[in-house]
Amino acid sequence: MLAASVVAFDADQPLNGLAVGDVPEPEAPDGWVTVSLAAASLNHHDLWSLKGVGLRAEQLPMILGTDATATDEAGARYVVHGVIGDPAAGGGDETFDPKRSLLSERFPGTLAERLSVPARNLVPLPEVIGAPAGACLPTAWLTAYRMLTTRGRLAAGETVLVQGAGGGVSTAAIVLAKAMGARIWVTGRDEAKRAHAVELGADEAFESGARLPERVDLVLESVGEATWGHSLRALRPGGRIVICGATSGANPPADLARVYFLQLSVIGSTMGTREELVALLDLCVTSGIRPTIDSTFALADARDALARLASGEAFGKVVVTP
Repeated sequence: MLAASVVAFDADQPLNGLAVGDVPEPEAPDGWVTVSLAAASLNHHDLWSLKGVGLRAEQLPMILGTDATATDEAGARYVVHGVIGDPAAGGGDETFDPKRSLLSERFPGTLAERLSVPARNLVPLPEVIGAPAGACLPTAWLTAYRMLTTRGRLAAGETVLVQGAGGGVSTAAIVLAKAMGARIWVTGRDEAKRAHAVELGADEAFESGARLPERVDLVLESVGEATWGHSLRALRPGGRIVICGATSGANPPADLARVYFLQLSVIGSTMGTREELVALLDLCVTSGIRPTIDSTFALADARDALARLASGEAFGKVVVTP
């Protein structure tokens, strides 16, 4: 079958380690099932894997991809939950399982014509949601949903600052927060991406680091060093900052005095649970919101799809179909 795999690591030119070609059919252990790919979406996790982050040389080749929609032999449609973990080991939340992983870390990923996953990781895809849109939900949208709800405790009427317009988590957060009744402000370096963020539902968009009209209740952070100081300064006393990543660097100045003096809450968030994915799908059905898709590529053209993601020019999700 056709698949896109990392076969070597290259920190400077990650696509040098990509192979798109035939690989063996997947094997399904007890409790796992094999399904056929309907659509997959890319994440920066795929580029990090090609750079050698989170993988060891002895694990190669490894099929890339954490997100997908798929069909079984009977034609039933599913969203694939990409977190491989045991809820019981995490106190009812698989994201707290110390042995958790994502597809494409210890087990082959979703950029393949067929894939095997634990049966519990197949979530029925509602008929009103297309396979490409559904494939965008399990990482970026689920991450944004957990940041806003379980971790960020967003209430209707609050003001949310989303750092970094254009990325998958950022665009998801704009649409989701709007559907939850919040006021959304966005920052970004690119004027076109700021304008697009407003089209998605952001109430205002500002240049990165700009002084805001007033302080906000909640900041969603995925940028890290480049925006961390601005995020802390943007919060009202008692405000919350939820961080899910640090694409610009993971060692910002702490500014601890501001944190304790203003009693700010700094909250980490990683991916989401199966139950949160079900709730996210329900919200998409009832509200009519859908992911923004930047572009769609055939699986055979996975190199071009990953190059689009790596360019930094994509607004929304890059999708791959078989």
